Amino acid sequence: MPKLLLEMSGITKEFPGVLALDNASLNIYEAEIHGLVGENGAGKSTIIKSLAGVYQHDSGSIQFGSKSVPQMTAAVADELGIRFVHQELHLVPHFTVAESMFMGQELTGPGGLSVRQMRQQAASTLYDSLGADISPTALIRDLSPAERKLIQVARALVRQGTRLIVFDEPTAPLAAAEVQQVISAVKRLREKGISVLYVSHYVGEITELCDRVTVFRNGKDVGLIDKDTKRSGKELIRLMVGRDLNQLFPSREHLVGEVFLEVNSLGDGDKFTDVNFAIRGGEIIGLAGVLGSGCEEIVDAVVGLRKVKSGSISVRSKKVRVGSPSAALKKGIVLIPRDRRSDGLFLNLSVLENINIATLQDVSTVGIVSHKLSEQRARQMVDQLDIRPGETGRQARYLSGGNQQKVVLGRSLAADAQIFVLDDPTVGVDIGAKTEIYRQVSDLATAGKAVLISSNDPAEILGLCDRVLVIVRGKVVSEHRSQDLTKDSLIEKMTQSITREELRV
Repeated sequence: MPKLLLEMSGITKEFPGVLALDNASLNIYEAEIHGLVGENGAGKSTIIKSLAGVYQHDSGSIQFGSKSVPQMTAAVADELGIRFVHQELHLVPHFTVAESMFMGQELTGPGGLSVRQMRQQAASTLYDSLGADISPTALIRDLSPAERKLIQVARALVRQGTRLIVFDEPTAPLAAAEVQQVISAVKRLREKGISVLYVSHYVGEITELCDRVTVFRNGKDVGLIDKDTKRSGKELIRLMVGRDLNQLFPSREHLVGEVFLEVNSLGDGDKFTDVNFAIRGGEIIGLAGVLGSGCEEIVDAVVGLRKVKSGSISVRSKKVRVGSPSAALKKGIVLIPRDRRSDGLFLNLSVLENINIATLQDVSTVGIVSHKLSEQRARQMVDQLDIRPGETGRQARYLSGGNQQKVVLGRSLAADAQIFVLDDPTVGVDIGAKTEIYRQVSDLATAGKAVLISSNDPAEILGLCDRVLVIVRGKVVSEHRSQDLTKDSLIEKMTQSITREELRV
């Protein structure tokens, strides 16, 4: 019988007006990969921060190994051997791998820094513990996102006495082809006797990777799924959202109209060339390709973020020049970007200001912004998209990831564009918010809008789109009706002629 490593019992944490944790419990065995799932706002982040010593719980108890921990602090957590790998890549781009791994915990000797020893230990930790062959002298800026994530993990391992590593959405910024690197590294940790708490919105990763899974909802632990219990991903989702989800994706009942957007022989002279496609009103088209295929660059070109060297873009049969997103918006094309925090939101501004900022002329009278009109439109979007909490004056930085993405979508809807371009629209978004975003995207097509989606999630492409364009090395290599594809067949087409080295798997 495995021994308990961590036992958090009856943890309660209340903030002004919010009961974030309500008598919640979380238990992790030694050498176990334990999943923690739940919608945004379910309490996952709060219990992790309580474990890290960022928050002090109001009641409850924490036991780690044989030690009772009356008050958890960052220093106590570190002394116990608890490490954290966050979703954000907190690495200095111009540092080397070794410098990044030992930053703040440098090795020294009689002559000062032991650079050679740090490089040797960095290389051995990466290879022996994680199976990663990464040069310790390589610069962080030259690594792939997956390799940078592995550096974060290795940084936690170079500290002596590591017993538990907490992964908070480790694969959210990664392409599908890179995820396997992180998953393999996590499995190696278990083999070495290190426990893992794995927090993720990706149900497929949870069911594949974890020995047991704790489900949080409304600040409580509402279910514990054991590896010997035959529970499907659908059951996991039901526990997370508290209701049955008969269908994650809405049914497609779109009436297709005239061609809204047409791309002819488009090329940027670098990442893609001779790209051709057309999207009709009432239609959702998906771009599917592995990381580096050119999907992101094609999307950027359509919305004016990337310079076009050849070919043309036409809106309703008229050729247009889109040198910037604002120019694209004037032509009826609106972007919902892949990085909502950096590119999609003004974090210090309110929900109201974020929703209205792109179309202030529509809520202005004789050049003066009307607060009444701004509030009416913001309130309409908050209600329509179920943005939580429903406070139009709340700063965007204080919303969950899913609700931040809804604000970005709300601004696009307020613009009343005809062509919507979505780039990885649900990265890092919980299952409940995903369902709502999918419904809104489907509603756009039902309302006669044209929708272009680029996504690294094959299931998302197949579930949402009417047609799929497969992009390989910057070219459209095939086009398919979604119902003619399976997830496996789509992945096979996306990876044709791609070597294992290129895929980094």
